[in-house]
Amino acid sequence: MTGKEIFALQERVALYNDQHAFRQLFRHYYTGLFQFAVSIVKIREAAEEIVEDMFVTIWNKRSDITNISNLKVYFYIAVKNRCLNYNSRKADIRTVDPDLLDIACGQLVPNPEDLMVASELLQQVNRAVRELPPKCRIVYKLVKEDGFAYKEVAEVLNISPRT
Repeated sequence: MTGKEIFALQERVALYNDQHAFRQLFRHYYTGLFQFAVSIVKIREAAEEIVEDMFVTIWNKRSDITNISNLKVYFYIAVKNRCLNYNSRKADIRTVDPDLLDIACGQLVPNPEDLMVASELLQQVNRAVRELPPKCRIVYKLVKEDGFAYKEVAEVLNISPRT
């Protein structure tokens, strides 16, 4: 979806209480936000609840949604803050489930040799990603998997763009 299409949906939600437009925004952003939340809280159910609660809050304050200039960054910051609040309330440290950080492999050629090479490469990449420090993993995921610009990642994580 382009920025103009997103803003058009924002206007429909804010001005006309358009549930269909809101549903489109939800479907467009949910998966990425959910994966981002899981990478922070490490619990799928909690991540699901955090993202859904954020969307409920947005719906309840829908008249203000047109004031948001970059909805994607706004959503990611809102989810990040909710995740950090959740983690501070939980206070116990959990280990990362490595399966949650797996990188989806693109389309593979059905040639068995190519499949084996691609599988080995994917394992090496996943192993390298798992060995990154937690913040680096999050930055990697946002840039490489979710398509964020460095500046957007810096805004979401509240770090310098040069970091």
